[in-house]
Parts: sequence; structure tokens; C-alpha cells
Amino acid sequence: MLISPAYAQAAGGGDAGFIGLLPIILMFVLLYFLMIRPQMKRAKEHKQMVEALQKGDEVVAAGGMVGRITKVGDQYVTLEIAPGTEVTVQRASVQVPLPKGTIKSIQ
Repeated sequence: MLISPAYAQAAGGGDAGFIGLLPIILMFVLLYFLMIRPQMKRAKEHKQMVEALQKGDEVVAAGGMVGRITKVGDQYVTLEIAPGTEVTVQRASVQVPLPKGTIKSIQ
């Protein structure tokens, strides 16, 4: 008689479950717009830039190597990094195109 009986509470309904998931759904939407979408946009721009490479373009390749494109293939480009010195790199490793005339030392 000192302890009163415990009764279960009635179920709150189906809406409480959705409201509980709402913060998680909002986090995923925020993650998409702040991280995933900009990354996909940058990847698309890089792909278009790589496809538009042509002979004579001045570029910066991965690792900071600066050169002028002398040959363009399907998967590789050849860069002239100094007079008489050419290296072959993958097209995808080209990171930044430079304005014409940036490289003055290569003649």
C-alpha cells in the first residue's frame, strides 16, 4: 500500500515520429547545399576546362609545375616546362589555365 500502481501513458500519435526526424532531414538538406552541391559544380567546371585544353595553352599542373602545352592526347598532355624540356602528365592533373603570355621564359 505504500507504492501506488504505475500506469502506462497513452500513445501520442504518428506525428511525433515525423517531428523527431525533422532535424535529421534538415541537416541532410543543409549538408547537400553547403558541401555536396558546390563540390559537384567544381568537378563539372574542372572537367569542362580539361576537355577544352589545346596546344599552346599555358597551365599549372599538379605539384605546381608550370608549362605550355605542346601535344594533346586523349589521356595525356605534354608540357614544355623549359626550352627543350618536355614532360607528359595526365590531362586531369592540369589544375589551372593561365592567361596567354604568363610564361615569358619559354620561347
